[in-house]
Amino acid sequence: MPRVIALTGATGFIGAAVMHRLRSAGFRIRALYRANKTAPRDQDRSVKWIQGRLEDAGSLKRLLSGAEGLIHCAGVVRGAEWRQFKTVNTDGVARMVQAAKQMHPSPRFLLLSSLAAREPKLSYYAASKHLGEEILKAQGDGLEWTVLRPPAVYGPGDREIAPLLKLMCKGLAPQATPRSARFSMIYIDDLAEAIVALTEQTNWEGSIFELHDGRPGGYDWCEVVQTVSGVLERPIYRFRLPQLLIRSIAVLNQGAARVMGYAPMLSPGKVRELEHKDWTCDNNSIIKAAGWHPQTPLGAGIKKTLQYQRLT
Repeated sequence: MPRVIALTGATGFIGAAVMHRLRSAGFRIRALYRANKTAPRDQDRSVKWIQGRLEDAGSLKRLLSGAEGLIHCAGVVRGAEWRQFKTVNTDGVARMVQAAKQMHPSPRFLLLSSLAAREPKLSYYAASKHLGEEILKAQGDGLEWTVLRPPAVYGPGDREIAPLLKLMCKGLAPQATPRSARFSMIYIDDLAEAIVALTEQTNWEGSIFELHDGRPGGYDWCEVVQTVSGVLERPIYRFRLPQLLIRSIAVLNQGAARVMGYAPMLSPGKVRELEHKDWTCDNNSIIKAAGWHPQTPLGAGIKKTLQYQRLT
């Protein structure tokens, strides 16, 4: 009988890719979707959609019943206030931990966190992800668990990178990071493969893993722009945005968001994340634990993303 995996965040960018890879690996999936949303139109019999919310213990019980593993991808990346991040990224983890502990046997728990959790003082988002990890460590006694911290994730279907790629296709590449800043990246399919590779391991020891696309030491912004330019086969003009301007726009954006009720991507916290100079990762631990290796270098991943978005 196929093994059953419970999955949160299955309708999101990362969660959808994880679900697709789980199907290919032969798992049956129970996927949680929001109670105020219409059930996804998916006729695949390997997927059972569970309507509910992270705040509803009953829906979490239905999600986890009979599952051997839980992959918790649900998360909030945009917001103007602490509570918007805390409710899902911190409190949501606590509820999932308690629900998992009430199952007999308890499912193994894989938490998709973020590299930002390394620097919790930078932003509400980073702090909420860090606290989610700490809750799993403190309250996950009796559970087999592991944490995965991806760096910048990109690929087809990512709405965050699409505006920037469109601008590059027009020959412009604004730079908001320090010149010396370096960051790792990972293509969405490689991340999904890593998650499934960890899921298939028999021994979880409460580890925290980071991963990247196979480029030790990551990239600076100039290298990313050069890669996109090479894929497009045309030059891209790179220009630096004044730091004061970015910070001012972020403050105004956050203020407007609080008044108008939308969730901003550019906030003072996000600016502090952009200004941080080291978002690089190391693959050694996850390669040793799961035998996973990245398959998609940046140029190939950018090409696939541009083709999907019909920008080439």
